[in-house]
Amino acid sequence: MDPAQKILLISPSLEEAERDLGRSFLPEEIRLVTDPVGALVQAATVDLRGVFVSGSQVKVALDVQRLAREHSVLDILPIGVLLVDREYKIVWTNRQFRNWCGNDSRMGEDDDPVIGTSFYRTFGMPQITGPVYCPFHTVFETGKPIQTGLRSLKNEYYQMDVTPIPNPRGPIQHLIVILRDVSELTIAEQRFETLLKVGAELPDLTPDQLQEITIDERVDILTANIIRNTMEVLNFNVAEIRLLSLESGALEPLIAIGMDDEATSRRLYARSEGNGITGYVGACGKSYLCEDTLDDPLYLEGLAGARSSLTVPLLYHEEVIGTFNVESREPRAFTEKDLRFLEIFARDVAAAIHTLDLLTAEKAGSTAASVEAIHSAVALPIDQILNDAVYVLARQPDLDKDLLERLHNIQTKARGIKSVIQKVGEKMTPAQAHPFPPTEKHPLLRGSTVLVVDADESVRIAANEMLSRYGCSVESAPHGEQAILMIQNTHYDAIISDIRLSDYNGFQFLLKLRDVMDVSPVPLILMTGFGYDPGHVVVNARKEGVDTFLYKPFRLDQLILNTEKVIERNRRKDR
Repeated sequence: MDPAQKILLISPSLEEAERDLGRSFLPEEIRLVTDPVGALVQAATVDLRGVFVSGSQVKVALDVQRLAREHSVLDILPIGVLLVDREYKIVWTNRQFRNWCGNDSRMGEDDDPVIGTSFYRTFGMPQITGPVYCPFHTVFETGKPIQTGLRSLKNEYYQMDVTPIPNPRGPIQHLIVILRDVSELTIAEQRFETLLKVGAELPDLTPDQLQEITIDERVDILTANIIRNTMEVLNFNVAEIRLLSLESGALEPLIAIGMDDEATSRRLYARSEGNGITGYVGACGKSYLCEDTLDDPLYLEGLAGARSSLTVPLLYHEEVIGTFNVESREPRAFTEKDLRFLEIFARDVAAAIHTLDLLTAEKAGSTAASVEAIHSAVALPIDQILNDAVYVLARQPDLDKDLLERLHNIQTKARGIKSVIQKVGEKMTPAQAHPFPPTEKHPLLRGSTVLVVDADESVRIAANEMLSRYGCSVESAPHGEQAILMIQNTHYDAIISDIRLSDYNGFQFLLKLRDVMDVSPVPLILMTGFGYDPGHVVVNARKEGVDTFLYKPFRLDQLILNTEKVIERNRRKDR
């Protein structure tokens, strides 16, 4: 008989076992256990020549049999299951854990290098990512199960659940450890968080920097940031971004990474047929995952030998302003998760493009930028002069004739300053820059007067700047009462108001305008933050005939469209 072999005694005590067997044992001959897990551990780690079960421990023996049967089930699970002792050494493990450790030996083999080794050393000294940073020690001390995270040196992520095995006769001796590979989910979450940060930082310019660089330099910086993040964050090495021309419907190339020159120069339009996947996405505003280009009739080659592609729309306020396309030479290279991440990034790209006003096909030169800057700088101070003059006229109706005439002259000259700046800009700007778009494209705006009512200076400046490019005279007021005084003093073809003023909401302002204006319907355009409508102002305003709304931050084309709509409707009624 091999002296290394042992007898396993499943008994509450050595005395009971010896009494039942009618013989005595030397300490080196036996392994005494009192519970199923202990028996399982000994069976897995010790070479046994026999097992004895005391009469009082028959249930324990049945539990051991049950556990032994379950081992075969644990070996086929995609999770790691193991037992560790108080020294954090592995006393048993299933096959998945062995595979992760690079060892596929079966339980109970004598040459098994996993059994008896330190968990942390065997698992490659992983980093504990929390929230519990001493999981084994914590469970041994508290007796309560915990959950924490691990990260391997290969940047693999695991969720670890540690549960104590109760020991009614003393301190806890063993822990059950369950490991789940959560690398895919964790990396996806990290990429999502990175995308959120990247999206917020895409323009990557401070106000001071924006004043110091040209429009083309802004485009270059944004382009470089988009390219870098497309490659480093999304891991796409072949990509193309096109912007939609609102006038022609063409999808004009803005950025190309790794694409063939012929494909980049290809003329594409936002149409569902004859313009490839890019044209289809531009037309319908829906993402498109092409798993195999050989089987997809819509696909037009962008990368030589490409076998799969992923195309998403650039959406701003749910309107298509362009497309974002990536390609690969591998079939089925992109997943639904890649599609979702690209959609998130594309929305941030669209917002950044809009922020830098890249939607216009032509870029203004330095002279145009200077004229616009001057116009923006003086617009609000001039409006304040007008506000003050109107206030005095409204509050002091008995002023002498000379003073009244002077106040009216102040109003006239203040309004003239804006007109002079506009005309000077049109004369000074080089023809190739076109900072002031041709007014024949929007003749309704030329000579029209618009009042903008909003507490936010940036909104008043933006509307002033955008509409004045087309020869429109724009004035502003910070709150409703001031706007009412202006309206009583001056005719306005359109009034653009925030739905949340300091003294009125949009619906209340509409009712007030009805009392002071001799037109129906009131030429009112209501502005709101996207999805924000306190007190159901928009709903109530619609019931009263207002059908024109803007969502902040507004786009130039939407501002023009809505303003023209109101002006045209009221001029038609006057005919």
